[in-house]
Amino acid sequence: MPHFTIEYSANLDDRLDIGAACEVVRKAAVETGIFPLGGIRVRAVKCEHYAIADARQDYGFLGMVLRIGEGRDLPTRKKAGEQIFQALSRHLDPVFASSKFALSFDMQINDKDTSWKRNNIHDALKAEAAYG
Repeated sequence: MPHFTIEYSANLDDRLDIGAACEVVRKAAVETGIFPLGGIRVRAVKCEHYAIADARQDYGFLGMVLRIGEGRDLPTRKKAGEQIFQALSRHLDPVFASSKFALSFDMQINDKDTSWKRNNIHDALKAEAAYG
């Protein structure tokens, strides 16, 4: 953890490089200093079918959900969330300037008793750091 899932309206394809947006989120998550590097995931899902407001086809959206494990206090989560949201929001300034657009970001905490994981990326990063 953390795992970011971005859903975005298909009409953004000509206005947004979604790969670059994913990288902005990944980098911002790293820069918070509170997440293990090997656990960071950012994925984007294009929504081909959607309806927004009064159904105008030029409206767009990007909604992001962050799932994290337990153990971080509210002030820490809020500070990290604000940092990540501001980085993504700045990246999306051109989209806001050129179109009607909605951005949302929600953080959810996974219950450790009902969350299963298997990951050998952490060990690979540790070995690389230790042995080059």
